[in-house]
Amino acid sequence: LATGSSPLGLYKKMIESYQKDQVSYKNTEVLNLDEYIGLSEQDPNKYSHFLHHHLLDHADFSKDNIDLIMAKQGNVQEECQRYHNLLISNPVDIQILGLGSNCHIGFNEPGTNFDSQTHIVKLKEDTRKNNARFFSSLDQVPKEAITVGIRDIMSAQHILLVASGKQKAEAVKRMLEEDICTDCPASILRVHKSVTIILDEEAASLLKKERGELC
Repeated sequence: LATGSSPLGLYKKMIESYQKDQVSYKNTEVLNLDEYIGLSEQDPNKYSHFLHHHLLDHADFSKDNIDLIMAKQGNVQEECQRYHNLLISNPVDIQILGLGSNCHIGFNEPGTNFDSQTHIVKLKEDTRKNNARFFSSLDQVPKEAITVGIRDIMSAQHILLVASGKQKAEAVKRMLEEDICTDCPASILRVHKSVTIILDEEAASLLKKERGELC
């Protein structure tokens, strides 16, 4: 599961489907994509809190099937290795992604090696500024995070990326039209065997006209 504003509409639909008895999540195993380093377990800005608040607490997900990054405080490097091993032993069926305005996926910032595994990342200043709206001030936004690596993301059987808003339009254009390169981490998704991209009109506004069905 991904966090941030991009997948909120998707999570709302998932909850509605459960409430209408159209689907059950009791046998769904849940892992997440990334987590800030340095926030207390009670901090509402922790992504584990986000996922519980916006999805997990509103459907029949089993606590035994949920394993989130840094849900409890511990050694960060050991947590990276634990989560990497977890992903190897629990191959991902579907990876939900948002898209950063600088083309990051997860917290894999521009310059991240495509072969990266779960690792610690220093957040770019523009990423911190974009996320500052969730905090009282920029100073409170963590400077580091743990993220599932690009290699881990690409190992998923299916990938679903959601992007919305004019502020994501340039990143969407780069992801789909720029040469595949580490300066635009999301561009690597073009070589995956099964990717679905959901955009609103604003996020798709800079795409070439031959992609008209997207716009």
